[in-house]
Amino acid sequence: MDWDNARIFLAIHRAGTLRGAAAQLDIDQATVGRRLAAMEKSLNAKLFLRTPGGYVATPAGDLAASAAEQMETAADRLQREMQGIDNRLSGTIRVATSDTMAAHFVIDAMQRLHVRHPDIRIVLSASTQLSSLTRREADLAIRTVRPDSPDLISRHLTRRTLGLYASKAYLKKHGVPAQGNALAGHDIVIYQHSVAPRHAEKLCGEPVANARVAMEVNTGLILHEAVMAGLGIGELATHIAETTPELVRIWPEREQSYEVYLVMHSDLNRSARVRAAADAIIASFPVKSSAGK
Repeated sequence: MDWDNARIFLAIHRAGTLRGAAAQLDIDQATVGRRLAAMEKSLNAKLFLRTPGGYVATPAGDLAASAAEQMETAADRLQREMQGIDNRLSGTIRVATSDTMAAHFVIDAMQRLHVRHPDIRIVLSASTQLSSLTRREADLAIRTVRPDSPDLISRHLTRRTLGLYASKAYLKKHGVPAQGNALAGHDIVIYQHSVAPRHAEKLCGEPVANARVAMEVNTGLILHEAVMAGLGIGELATHIAETTPELVRIWPEREQSYEVYLVMHSDLNRSARVRAAADAIIASFPVKSSAGK
């Protein structure tokens, strides 16, 4: 099995469409189709059923997926090991985080990195979905979940808090909610279930059964903007909301906390550019952090 064809096969297997695979690999759809045809010809097997809902793997396709994933694991390990012994302060570094963390400290850290090492090219991905460091979707990740994989190294960066906020205009119109009545008579802005399932039940420990959901969002910046626009009450990071004059904190004694970690694959710990990027991020936090696996 040729690895170039195998990686395209894996992308189709995961995306379910030629278009989705092409977008993942940043190549054109026609190339994806040709490479799949070449792979099926070389293996003398039909790997997918073409259905109205997309490409569904045949039994031969499932078997090929298992073999291709082993090839991917070996290729990724080789790349990590080669990058791990790279002492050059140049090349590409992939950083993954959420949009709020990107906007409020990661970009500043990367700006300082760029000034110091201008030949390092930064690829920054902001998403609520966790990137796979094992599959090299990112070299560094800033997460709110500590990884449990023995292959990943994590460093605690800081603890952040969340509070309930509403805009001045919203509170002028609706008043401050009373505690203990599940936000009856009030509108709320929450994360979509796939991002934060607990928002469907509670915000900062307060049940929301009697509230009206005005909007569901999938990113922190949009949540912040929606609350600022007066759509409803929302649970926001205090270090961001406190710098926004249009927002008022409701029940300051009520808060949630979360931890922030810097995560990298252990194979990349010796890479000069990865270490330089990690040091720039760590330097963004004045509180002394603790390290660990």
